[in-house]
Amino acid sequence: MAEVSLSNVKKDFGAISIIKGIDLEIKDGEFCVFVGPSGCGKSTLLRMIAGLEDISQGALRIGGRDMTKIGPSDRGVAMVFQSYALYPHMTVGENIGFGLRMTGHEKAEIAKRTAAAAKMLQLEPLLERKPGQLSGGQRQRVAIGRAIVRNPEVFLFDEPLSNLDASLRVQMRGEISRLHQDLGATMIYVTHDQVEAMTMADKIVVLSAGRIEQVGSPLELYHRPKNLFVAGFIGSPKMNFIPVDARPHNGGIEVTLPGGATLQLAGTLAAAGKMTLGLRPEHASATGAGDAVLPAKVQLAEHLGSETLFFVSLADGTEIAVKADGLAAERPGDTMQIGFPARACHLFDADGNAVLNGDLTR
Repeated sequence: MAEVSLSNVKKDFGAISIIKGIDLEIKDGEFCVFVGPSGCGKSTLLRMIAGLEDISQGALRIGGRDMTKIGPSDRGVAMVFQSYALYPHMTVGENIGFGLRMTGHEKAEIAKRTAAAAKMLQLEPLLERKPGQLSGGQRQRVAIGRAIVRNPEVFLFDEPLSNLDASLRVQMRGEISRLHQDLGATMIYVTHDQVEAMTMADKIVVLSAGRIEQVGSPLELYHRPKNLFVAGFIGSPKMNFIPVDARPHNGGIEVTLPGGATLQLAGTLAAAGKMTLGLRPEHASATGAGDAVLPAKVQLAEHLGSETLFFVSLADGTEIAVKADGLAAERPGDTMQIGFPARACHLFDADGNAVLNGDLTR
């Protein structure tokens, strides 16, 4: 078993607190992704699990064993870094097996494990090449192979795709996901790219300023964000936020939108006040279909072929994004009628916490 458990884990650098008390359970065989903006502490937290950073306070358990004070080589983990860190004078096969040679494994065992990893990663024709003769994607596969041969209980990935171009990132996302399915191993993956998180993860941990904002499945975080931070971070483009006045009305919630139109939401509200309405660009209607319709002026149109992304301004100057059909013809300066479907709307209070989330299952 290779479950990972963190209990009130903290990290201080002198008087500066970086990780401010993390409690987290990662199940055996789970693919868990840490996401958050730069400086949120996600890579530091990963390095603490690897043993490359000391834990200032709290406890870490891997497979039920206390690893808080155990050295990196004895934790049963293998890490794949953002930089490939391959030895340029060694062949692919030598790079993959190097760690095993350093730990005194027999040559036959090294050759066996190297061959198995190379087959899994489709590196067999490249075993005699040097890193300088490989593409970026091939080098990253070699780095992953070097981790596989160690038979770790937990794989740790620190932004492994950030040095690759867009097409290679898509390819490697699929390869790492297939690797997880084949090995069934526990994997913890750090990225700033929420698209990677959404497409690869069983569980996403959203971090901000050294704290966990929300933990859940990709769809749970997408459809049920608990606050404005998560709602704005998960999703591309991010969720639209519109200032509104909200009040209890007829057993539900009535919100007044910019320009004076009202929208009735299902839910309960203790008291009236200024709040924030959230609506994802793909749920807003560029054809005016919805429970409330607002005129908006097109500021920018991005024609992407399969879809068009409009950036429009409402009556009060609030700018929102709207996804439309790829053949939509509106241009900057044109007026559009934007429809707001009530069942897709989220509502956040003055503190940024979710009052209600849209229910698209109805």
